[in-house]
Amino acid sequence: MNMETGSVMAPPAPRSLEGMQLPIVMMRDILLKTIFRKNVTLATEIARAICLPVPVTQELIDIARDQRLLEATGTLHANSGGEMGYQLTDAGKARALDALSQSEYYGAMPVPLDVYREQVKRQSIRNIQITRDQLTGAMGHLVLPDNLLGQLGPAVSSGRSILMYGPPGNGKSSISNGIRDALGDKIYVPRAIEYSGQVITVYDPIVHSAAEEQVDDPNSLRRTSGRFDTRYVRCERPTVITGGELSLSMLDLVYNPVARTYQAPLQLKSTGGVFIVDDLGRQAEPPQALVNRWIVPLEESKDILALQSGEKFEVPFDTLVIFSTNFHPNEIFDKAALRRIFFKIKIDGPSQEDFLKIFALVARKKKMPLNEKALVHLLQKRYPEIGNVYANYQPVFLIDQMIAICEFEGIPYQMTPELIDRAWANMFVKDEVIVK
Repeated sequence: MNMETGSVMAPPAPRSLEGMQLPIVMMRDILLKTIFRKNVTLATEIARAICLPVPVTQELIDIARDQRLLEATGTLHANSGGEMGYQLTDAGKARALDALSQSEYYGAMPVPLDVYREQVKRQSIRNIQITRDQLTGAMGHLVLPDNLLGQLGPAVSSGRSILMYGPPGNGKSSISNGIRDALGDKIYVPRAIEYSGQVITVYDPIVHSAAEEQVDDPNSLRRTSGRFDTRYVRCERPTVITGGELSLSMLDLVYNPVARTYQAPLQLKSTGGVFIVDDLGRQAEPPQALVNRWIVPLEESKDILALQSGEKFEVPFDTLVIFSTNFHPNEIFDKAALRRIFFKIKIDGPSQEDFLKIFALVARKKKMPLNEKALVHLLQKRYPEIGNVYANYQPVFLIDQMIAICEFEGIPYQMTPELIDRAWANMFVKDEVIVK
């Protein structure tokens, strides 16, 4: 982390083929497959397609030419800035097809796993220091007790695992998202990484929000490329959110037998960011089994993945894991598992005072006028029925119900004891004996 600017140090662009630390044959084949699939002809186009600087791309083109797999077309394109064009020879096409039958991967040159490890260290989630102001700013839309922010801040800054538990409807998911928003800076996510000759795609537009990319004007005197390795995409710190659908198999490498390539599992895609396991206890696998899967990564900052061949290898595990559950931790974990989750934070329902603050905020936002008589009715008649237990979701629910009734009845938005009762009736289902 560059502490002066608070920005992450960018991965330096490779300066030579030797510095790439990838097998020459692999790089040459990716070059041929990319030219074949994308029909690019100029060195600058090819360089952009395989995400390498032009001089390094030219080295690769020259190797392919020496092997008679590429040839110069001998024509200078009018709009090419005097660049020579290249095309595959018959032998080059045959080699491209053969390489595609072994792996369909083409495009951005992968980053070797060992090189990627170094970038993970430069942009580690554990390098982040969150201030109270940053966290308050990110949680500004939530009404939270001060002591809760006091617990969350050190937990996030440590980059260690967090378990949030407490009754449903009190904003555990919203708090998780607020933590993500508080991180704020950008990191570099590889389009693909390489291990043992296998390509594993990492960048995923669904998980990673790319920052604006600068595309160079080839005729411009000032080139911006070379400032960082374009095999990476500059992104917001990633956030992966899973819920009841999470299974242990989703934490393994995904192999595509048709393309013969791998896709990174969820936790690898979330490297440098946040992995939120929402609704823990609702998955098909027991929570204990899911947490057991995380024990080594959480303690040793590394995960173990396996290729189709059965070969196992280590990848960095640099992720803030947030578990969120409506169950009490002692119901779903043994003591050993609980000990390994570093921070355990209870998210309770609001006090009456905070409930009223939330209610007033929601009413103002939704243009529902407050009515003292209706509020007194709600607090003195309705809430005693449920032991005066307040939840953060209830103001939104009750006000939305009243709005729906007003719109149906064709009357201006208003809050009355009668409308409160009609809204309340939809919030809870009474226990009844149904006679068949």
